[in-house]
Amino acid sequence: MQKTVVVGLSGGVDSSVTAYLLKQQGYRVLGLFMKNWDDDPHCTHEADYQDVIQIAKKLDIPFYTVNFVEEYQEFVFAHFLKELKLGFTPNPDILCNKEIKFHHFYQKALSLGADYIATGHYAKVDAEGRLMKCCDSNKDQTYFLYAVKQSVFKKVLFPLADYTKPQVRAIAKSIGLCTHDKKDSTGICFIGKRDFKTFLSQYLPCQKGHFQTVDGKILKEHDGYWFYTIGQRKGLEIGGEGKAWFVVDKNPKTNAVIVAQGEDNPHLYRSRLTASQLHLIQEDFPLTLPFACTAKIRYRQEEQPCTILSLDAMGRIEVVFDNPQRAVTPRQSIVFYHGPYCLGGALINV
Repeated sequence: MQKTVVVGLSGGVDSSVTAYLLKQQGYRVLGLFMKNWDDDPHCTHEADYQDVIQIAKKLDIPFYTVNFVEEYQEFVFAHFLKELKLGFTPNPDILCNKEIKFHHFYQKALSLGADYIATGHYAKVDAEGRLMKCCDSNKDQTYFLYAVKQSVFKKVLFPLADYTKPQVRAIAKSIGLCTHDKKDSTGICFIGKRDFKTFLSQYLPCQKGHFQTVDGKILKEHDGYWFYTIGQRKGLEIGGEGKAWFVVDKNPKTNAVIVAQGEDNPHLYRSRLTASQLHLIQEDFPLTLPFACTAKIRYRQEEQPCTILSLDAMGRIEVVFDNPQRAVTPRQSIVFYHGPYCLGGALINV
């Protein structure tokens, strides 16, 4: 019996080639276009929707539109603002995958009779629903998927797992898809091409504070600690002699942003960190402590050798790295790997 797969059509080249490949493999393919953000002159929703119409027509597949604006506001954007107010640097893309694409989208697909869902992510899952890295290490997106449940992954197809981005674009061009040369979306989806500070000022008003050195010397005013993150250099506009200034810490209680000079300043590095809300994709994974593996503390970073030293009943862990890590940032995610598998991850505390 022909299996049905619902593909998340975003209007991009990856999701459109995903739909094509699955249809070639004999699946009954349905498209689902998600609206996650209110109409906005900086949002590409309408242009993306028009591309989806062309994609569905070209591939001869039906498609549906679903409005997840309220869900996105509640589970992603409101959380994003809350974390910024607390002085943290959240990652909305990870939360979007967990709450929207692989929960609300997943539930909607099941209601349409789907046997599987599929997205254009560059990742792979095995028969047991364990997350694996894709063949193109430059595009691997497992970092953003670590918070998804194994039970959901058992119903997920990632057709791009064995393709590189140039190969995907070549396929799109060869079959005449309008998305073959469409630029990839970058940055936080709801901000788009806008300046981060300009966008954020609509929700978190200016609150004057000071840039301070690690020994407490006041340098100049800033507009609010939530506009800055650990490791940031651009936009500080701190003059004077010597090396460039970098953010090394923040103090929400005093609205102070702590800075130090030099890209390799010791205050930018940590060999240890603690993290909370550990999520292991494989529910019965034998995590015997101390556990040696590799990890990333940001998406584009190469995997770093580390050891998980401890884990308590609340999902809090302590991790030590073989080499000091630069700009360890609270509420960013540390994601763990063991060979080809993405094991899961946790939210960084310090």
